[in-house]
Amino acid sequence: MGANGSKLEKALGDQFPEGERYFGLENFGNTCYCNSVLQALYFCVPFREQLLEYYANIKNLTDTEENLLTCLADLFTQISLQKKKTGVLPPKRFVQRLKKQNEIFRSYMHQDAHEFLNYLLNELVDILEKESHTAKTDAETSSPPPEKVANGPKTIQANGAKKEPLDTWGILTNETRCLRCETVTARDETFFDLSLDIEQNSSITSCLKNFSSTETLNAEDKFFCDKCCSLQEAQKRMKIKKPPHILVIHLKRFKYIEHLSRYKKLTYRVVFPLELKLSNTVEDLDAEYSLFAVVVHVGSGPNHGHYVSLVKSHNHWLFFDDEAVEMIDESAVQTFFGSAQEYSSNTDHGYILFYERLAAASTS
Repeated sequence: MGANGSKLEKALGDQFPEGERYFGLENFGNTCYCNSVLQALYFCVPFREQLLEYYANIKNLTDTEENLLTCLADLFTQISLQKKKTGVLPPKRFVQRLKKQNEIFRSYMHQDAHEFLNYLLNELVDILEKESHTAKTDAETSSPPPEKVANGPKTIQANGAKKEPLDTWGILTNETRCLRCETVTARDETFFDLSLDIEQNSSITSCLKNFSSTETLNAEDKFFCDKCCSLQEAQKRMKIKKPPHILVIHLKRFKYIEHLSRYKKLTYRVVFPLELKLSNTVEDLDAEYSLFAVVVHVGSGPNHGHYVSLVKSHNHWLFFDDEAVEMIDESAVQTFFGSAQEYSSNTDHGYILFYERLAAASTS
């Protein structure tokens, strides 16, 4: 382990980023699904910074209840404050809390990294919403006298900062057009990630186009139109209304095969670019993104295998495999696109992709 760390330091030499830490995470028996996602989230710098700020705000509060958010913020703070530049940390407290809260993650069976990511982000949302609600209630019940009102906004601001980790996600709009009266019904929803169906020898761009393609609702799937007051044929499509700051794309590599009555892993080759333009799905101008992390599933089936992650940090690509961390060349990223043939010796496939919106695009 120590050898890996010193090897990485030697490889980076003078280019080792100031103040950055590259730490592997100990595996507690099939917790690679957790480690790979945590590394991707740690190198999502806006998310990391907001968690570190959150931890700094709560560490002096005696009544803070332990939950997944406090455990995650504690782990990120531990990594960032390490004296050594490289090494290994055990995310023991976080994993214990995860298993305590959700029995799905208690067994030593192979888990799904995307399922874990979704559960974690939803938990963080719930915790922050509860905290925000409690803070508002406390502020209302305390009713400070007029001369002390100046202190009020500080409390609200502090809690506002706590909600910031959620500001990186986007809004989808689900549009349904009645084919009889042409009325468009739109429903908005926030999203943490986009789950895309995949095809052999395709690309993220083509998968996104399919995601936003128009679907006709007819026969048994007719839509109830409020204006017509009856079931009507309609056209439905999903659009990205507000492009997120962090775009997380989940490739649906595990498909249920009816005649086999089981899931199968799709090893399809799906090209994911280092720079991505969201165009057809967005109502405004193109949003440009840069790839900064990939969670990779290693293995031929859905019920076994291993997870690793690729991370871009300060223009260097790193490979995280539980305790081990090493540098890789940018060109190596394409070896995780998938297999052009169904039966291939390559079983390392990109599964969850993390893109950050480029500043120039977000200010347009």
